[in-house]
Amino acid sequence: MRMLFASVLAAVVAVGASAQDKGVAVQWGNVKSTTPAGWKEETPSNTMRVAQFKLAKEKGDPEDAELALFVSPGGGSIDANLERQVKKFELGKDAKPAVMKLKIVKEEATYQDIKGTLLKKFPPFDPNAKITRVENYRQIYVIFEGKDAQGKDAVLSLTLLGPTKTVEKHKKDFDEWLKNFK
Repeated sequence: MRMLFASVLAAVVAVGASAQDKGVAVQWGNVKSTTPAGWKEETPSNTMRVAQFKLAKEKGDPEDAELALFVSPGGGSIDANLERQVKKFELGKDAKPAVMKLKIVKEEATYQDIKGTLLKKFPPFDPNAKITRVENYRQIYVIFEGKDAQGKDAVLSLTLLGPTKTVEKHKKDFDEWLKNFK
């Protein structure tokens, strides 16, 4: 009986592990990719988000990183959005975000990498919200003009935000995930 129970338990664990190993299929506007297996899908925290994931923290970091994807029918210019992201941080002396261009399918996207002290606001859009300064934070922000799921013009953006070491831990998989959008 123990042998049978152990065999059934091993089979259940193996099926669960193989399902987790596949990652999650994500549609972002009219492009799709599958996440790395370790990213935990969450219910989006607000209606502006089309998908949200938790990425496990690196040893020694206080919390996990969060990945959120957005599709906006408007949302302002690419430059205005990049500037808005920088304003969420207090940067060190002479520090500037790294910015580069990349292709997501056929679209030219902007990839911005910011490191510094996060000026965390809650609620985020309340001008009177209390600001909490969180040191050693990093955000990778990707934005481009593309199409929504119905083929209409939209601004697609995402943020990978978390403690610096945690974001670095996931950066290689994140960059590979971006390249795999079809």
